[in-house]
Amino acid sequence: MGPRPRRRRRALPRRSPGGRRVLAGPLAAGKSPRGKVKQLARRAELLASARGFFAGRGYLEVETPVLVPSPGLDVHLDAFETNGPTALRYLSTSPEYQMKRLLAAGHRRIVQVARAFRREENGQRHNSEFTMLEFYRAFATMDGILADTEQLVARLTEGTVRLGARRIDTRPPFARISVAEAFARYADVDEAAMLHLAEHDETRFFELLAFTVEPKLAELDHAVVLTRYPTQFASLARRCDDDPRYAERFEIYVAGVELCNGFGELTSEPEQRARFLADQAERTARGLPAYPIDERFLAALASGIPDCAGNAVGFDRLAALACGTTEIADLLAFTAFEL
Repeated sequence: MGPRPRRRRRALPRRSPGGRRVLAGPLAAGKSPRGKVKQLARRAELLASARGFFAGRGYLEVETPVLVPSPGLDVHLDAFETNGPTALRYLSTSPEYQMKRLLAAGHRRIVQVARAFRREENGQRHNSEFTMLEFYRAFATMDGILADTEQLVARLTEGTVRLGARRIDTRPPFARISVAEAFARYADVDEAAMLHLAEHDETRFFELLAFTVEPKLAELDHAVVLTRYPTQFASLARRCDDDPRYAERFEIYVAGVELCNGFGELTSEPEQRARFLADQAERTARGLPAYPIDERFLAALASGIPDCAGNAVGFDRLAALACGTTEIADLLAFTAFEL
């Protein structure tokens, strides 16, 4: 879940506030390390506060491998490859598969401060190596994990994000708007037309989302939750019980910054396998590497995993907002452009 278009199915591959518009070097270059002393100290305080938040709610902090056999199959995902001792491995784009295997093994509340890696995602809000707070709860609903996320954001921002003279309210509960409502309100696109775009023209769908809807969300003086994505962009989220055209997926925006990508998790092995195979076929059709399917993850689903929900929060972005900026460079010891 580090904050993008699955381009245009957002380069938030499986999960992450991760990729979107890729910007050139100078925009992502921050201060010198000497000039970041206070910011890095504040970042450490915020990370400690986040850990305390989860510990206080009974989450177990876990660590999973960074070298993995499958980085995910999203069509717009570019992973870093490396040679393992016996097989090709990839730097993790998200610890999602491994953390869900832990849920299948009996863990109930788990969180990870994860290093995640995406190729060619560098800019004001992106870095090819970034930090995610990824967490899951067994027997939880999407609304339950969303409530945890709202409380986390409120805690780290102390209820208000201050950007110059601007004030953005981050006290729970956050305002909610569905994708269908957002397209109708801000892009003058009705539900039928929006669903048609999702199925037949994802490029246009994400152009409207990125350049028409999201700028309107950025104008709001409060945090907002965008919910109920069309199932074409479900990723690893389950379908909504009341309308299978939509998925239990949400993203939180503060001042136009996408902070997270949360799901009511899909637990059906046959449906997840079918989605993976479709993604592989599309990658092949586009001339992209067809990353392998993680069979151990699917085996964990088949063995029985409880209903659950999870979220991936882009910690770098959240920390930046808590420090009064929308750019992550000053909260990183070194950006990709400073190495």
